[in-house]
Amino acid sequence: MAYKSLLTVLTDPKLTSSALPHMVALAEAQDAHVEALCLGVDRTQTGYYYAGANAMILQETLSRANAESEQILAAAKEQLDKSGVRWSAEDGVAQIADLGRHVAHRARFSDLVVLPHPYGKGRGAEAEPIVEAAMFEGHAPVLITPEDREPIGHPKTIMVAWNESVEAMRAIRRAMPFLKAAELVRIVVIDPPQHGPDRSDPGGLLSQMLARHGVRCEIDVLSKTMTRVSDILNRHAADTDADMIVMGAYGHSRFREAILGGATRNMLEKAQVPIFMAH
Repeated sequence: MAYKSLLTVLTDPKLTSSALPHMVALAEAQDAHVEALCLGVDRTQTGYYYAGANAMILQETLSRANAESEQILAAAKEQLDKSGVRWSAEDGVAQIADLGRHVAHRARFSDLVVLPHPYGKGRGAEAEPIVEAAMFEGHAPVLITPEDREPIGHPKTIMVAWNESVEAMRAIRRAMPFLKAAELVRIVVIDPPQHGPDRSDPGGLLSQMLARHGVRCEIDVLSKTMTRVSDILNRHAADTDADMIVMGAYGHSRFREAILGGATRNMLEKAQVPIFMAH
């Protein structure tokens, strides 16, 4: 299996230079079709708008969103026209409260959703909900791409964050085309349970499963020497020159991670390599 339908959702013309080059590289490697959904976001949330707002104000916000979508579409077309891959692009307008429905509908019919980093300077409030809608409502794997990373069609070294969770296993199964094409897959286990069923061979069964698919694996068992698991993963990715990290997303609830933090949120904030996630 390969990824034949690649989707990105763009809500800012400045971010077209982040996700699109990665999509083009992937499309060339996978012989895939690139789809760009260019949305102008109406952020007024009319149902909560202040008393006395009239139709002129609401029309102004809608006109602004339409203009943004046209600008994003033009920027996307300019880049994709030069790429040489098969592509399609369309624009539209969505209210921020209803954004998830539009993203989920398109993600459901995509093999992989490629999105820019949802946090950082210049990111709108809609960036994180787009990632979550693709994974939770669209049930699609998501590849988060850093801005300053060179696009790679075939990652040579992939790091798999393995904690025996359902989310991690789903991400691994969804990432199989990448894993089978990689030169090396490093299965990273942090502080494995001392009394678990795999305590004598942490990551062994996963390595066996992947090896039967022709994946070349190594197992790295790490101690939790830092407070955050995400910091350990990022440091190990840098130490091993990993091209991609595969991990399960939101093992805790999204609300808990939004308030207290968690491995998923921290990875989305700090990762310097593409992150492949599934839930």
